[in-house]
Amino acid sequence: MHRGLALAALLLASAPLMAAEPDAARQKSLIHLVRQDCGSCHGLTLQGGLGPALTAARLKGWNPADLAATIIQGRPGTPMPPFKGLLDEADAHWIARQLLAGFPEGR
Repeated sequence: MHRGLALAALLLASAPLMAAEPDAARQKSLIHLVRQDCGSCHGLTLQGGLGPALTAARLKGWNPADLAATIIQGRPGTPMPPFKGLLDEADAHWIARQLLAGFPEGR
């Protein structure tokens, strides 16, 4: 019985990672948001600015869940705002995966 509970807890904890991919229209919106909103601090090409670069090389080794949490919660005491009101968990996880893979050009 305990094994079943542990498996259920693991599946629930990984649910955001297994969330459905946003549809093409939402992906386009998310790419625009990252390029414009995030780009206003991290540079329009995400190479850095007020905030650090958001390139795959710079983010190498980051856990996608930790990166998504930073997107949602922001970084208190820094200019990094929380995006909780604009994005849901699935959006944040999709953005995190894209950043770690090398963020796509606008579509």
